[in-house]
Amino acid sequence: MHEKEVAVVTKHGRMPTFMVRPEGAGPYPVVILYMDAPGIREELRDMARRIAARGYYCALPDLYYRIGTVRFDLPRRDERMSAVVGACLRSLDNAGVNEDTAGLLAYLDGEAEAKADKVGAVGFCMSGRYVVSLAAYFGERFASAASLYGVGLKTEDDGSPHKLIGEVKGELYFGFAETDTATPPETIAAVKEAIKACGGKHKTEIHANSGHGYCFTAGRAYQPQAAEATWAKMFKLWERTLK
Repeated sequence: MHEKEVAVVTKHGRMPTFMVRPEGAGPYPVVILYMDAPGIREELRDMARRIAARGYYCALPDLYYRIGTVRFDLPRRDERMSAVVGACLRSLDNAGVNEDTAGLLAYLDGEAEAKADKVGAVGFCMSGRYVVSLAAYFGERFASAASLYGVGLKTEDDGSPHKLIGEVKGELYFGFAETDTATPPETIAAVKEAIKACGGKHKTEIHANSGHGYCFTAGRAYQPQAAEATWAKMFKLWERTLK
């Protein structure tokens, strides 16, 4: 595998981004991995490597770059750390993530090893909402996106993801946990209704016996059956839409 850390130039500064791809000239189809609220850590880099091992050029941007270098020692997480995680989460919005992604796409357009005319994406937790916003904002550039136990999928503002689903040109996959206070049943129902209203081309799935964070092997909520089923769905999605 070929790995590198780069500083992507954006409208707001230089965004550290982990890039990983197979050895060889490529070009390889691009998947952007958007972090969850605890931010950049080795577990996310390992997920990026897993994606790259299947023949993709994977980019993992540090969305917290505006507020500095933010790293959490998650095994020591307590209420005070959770409060800081929440503050970092609230520093982001649709417009900012869209602008950061525009800079990232411009960088990828200059990479000979990347086939970035159409890209795929996956967003966990807080970024589950952003991949929907991105897919709507960039239109056909985002061929597909997976939103996994996303928070904030239904809000009262105009940028609520459930209101943007009808604008998405690519294909969306929503993976939900069976028990998740961050994504209650009424939110899932709103997403399903929005999908139905636009023709039903997007898919939702509720994974049995799972809770919020079920994909992260280092987390207390890790559920291997749900995690592997989700990975299988994502790889099929990217195989279908990017290759």
